[in-house]
Amino acid sequence: MAELPDGALGTYDEICERLDEIVADVRSKDTSLERSLDLFDEAIELGSRAVEMVDRIDYSESGDGAPEAEAGEDGGVPAGEGA
Repeated sequence: MAELPDGALGTYDEICERLDEIVADVRSKDTSLERSLDLFDEAIELGSRAVEMVDRIDYSESGDGAPEAEAGEDGGVPAGEGA
C-alpha cells in the first residue's frame, strides 16, 4: 500500500492495518535506515491518532464525560454486584 496523505486513515482498523504494513517494511532487509526512520515517525503519529480515538470512545460511551469502569480493581465484578 502506498503512503497515504494525512487524514486518509479514518478508522482505527485502517490505522492498525497501516501500522502492520510499516512493521513489515521496517523488517525488510531492503529498507534503508533513512526510510525506516521515516516509517518510525509515521508509526508514532498513527499510534497517537489511535490512542486519541480510543480515548474519545471511552469518554463518549459513558455519557457524563467520565470513562466507564468495566471491572473492579482486581479485574473481577465491581463491589456490590454479582454473586
